[in-house]
Amino acid sequence: MRGTTRSKGLLRLAALLSVVALVAAACGAEDATPETVVVTSIVTEQVEVVVTEVVTEEVVVTEEVVVTEEVVVTSIVTETVEVEVEVPVEAEPMGPSGPGLLDLNDSELAGMSWDEIVAAAEGTRLNWFMWGGSAVINAYINGWVKDQAKERYGIDLNQVRITDTVNAVDTVISETEAGEFASGSVDMIWINGENFKTMKNAGLLFCGYWNIMPSMANVDQQAGPIAFDFGTPVDECEVPWNQAQSAVFYNSALVPSPPADMDALLAQACENPGTFTYPAPPDFTGSVFVRHVFYNEADKILPGGHTDMVGIPFDQALYDQVAPATWATLNAVEPCLWRGGETYPVDQPALEQLYANQEVSHFLAYGPAAAGSKVDSGLFPESTRTYGLNSGQIGNTNFVTIPYNSPNKAAALVVADLLLSIDGQLEKAYPDVWGQINVLNSASQSHFADVPRHPSVVDPGEISSLGELLGDWVPIIE
Repeated sequence: MRGTTRSKGLLRLAALLSVVALVAAACGAEDATPETVVVTSIVTEQVEVVVTEVVTEEVVVTEEVVVTEEVVVTSIVTETVEVEVEVPVEAEPMGPSGPGLLDLNDSELAGMSWDEIVAAAEGTRLNWFMWGGSAVINAYINGWVKDQAKERYGIDLNQVRITDTVNAVDTVISETEAGEFASGSVDMIWINGENFKTMKNAGLLFCGYWNIMPSMANVDQQAGPIAFDFGTPVDECEVPWNQAQSAVFYNSALVPSPPADMDALLAQACENPGTFTYPAPPDFTGSVFVRHVFYNEADKILPGGHTDMVGIPFDQALYDQVAPATWATLNAVEPCLWRGGETYPVDQPALEQLYANQEVSHFLAYGPAAAGSKVDSGLFPESTRTYGLNSGQIGNTNFVTIPYNSPNKAAALVVADLLLSIDGQLEKAYPDVWGQINVLNSASQSHFADVPRHPSVVDPGEISSLGELLGDWVPIIE
């Protein structure tokens, strides 16, 4: 409030000077008479200083001066002062009493052995928030995973289906703002990319537990796709679960010669209007398609192609070089899309239904290994095939993470370890279960030698995988 006191002093001085001037004027007038003269001077002054907190005060200062016995001069000064005052902000509480990256050694599990953590998990209910748009994935979670969690560890697994991972992130943020520092409703989240970065930067995660998890011994912990999540250091704040590889799905009966690269794919879309589309971003399937177009334009513009952007924080100058060409390409192809580009499928399941109905003949999405189970279930035609564009296909890793305020951290660790176990990775690798790519190290790959590959599924070794941009690029491109 020091600034306010100084302003008051200055205004009192201004008021006094005003009075003196008025007195002088009254006394020096040629036609002055001995009658009473009342002179009122009103000075309104507004001082505005922009700061963190605005304090508005109204100060009225009255100075009365008797000029003669018959002359009274009254000066009224009205002041509205807006002064910024820096108010110290109390640091956020950390760990179990507030938001902050909570290390295992600072948690309620500190000092426990793995067997003790398993014992603590028994009889608890685990709320796993995850995207629930795939019937195949939901069946795996509520079948094998739920059954094994119950039979092996006595954990009641509750899948909480959400349409977007950000819903789970927002729940943790809202509960933190409400003071739920140790009794949140979210125990585990299927996550990666920008959502992980948001939670980590906000200090909302439980971390530091890889060394105590038995299944982490079967993972190359230093590998880029494990140690970094869209460029954000993982720092033992999440557990790897799947490798997500994109590919092109197509009906070989309708598209006997599929396009070889992105330019050919876009050209074919306009040669056969209405046969291709993609979900509108920020849906993750639509987002990865747009990033493929962005990469393709970068390969034509930047000296090192899209690799000039991979592995570095968002660069406005590089973005400005590539973005106009990307939007021009997408705008040019829009009239060629399904329904003339006037509407887009909301997500990958909706896109797959269009393909199943033969409304579109091909599409780009994650999870080519899942094509086999969808053929076997009758959703996709038997003529379905998958392949990778010659220009490459974006791939990444997805994880499960534990919020710092989960009341069931023991159960979350145990289920995360189950998902990462050889048994868990092997079960979901079968084409009739999910057909997902494992995240284990090379020494563990012998366990997968007998997993059959469906005729519809491309050999992963035939796909040239493209690295992901750091997470801060993605929402800007979307």
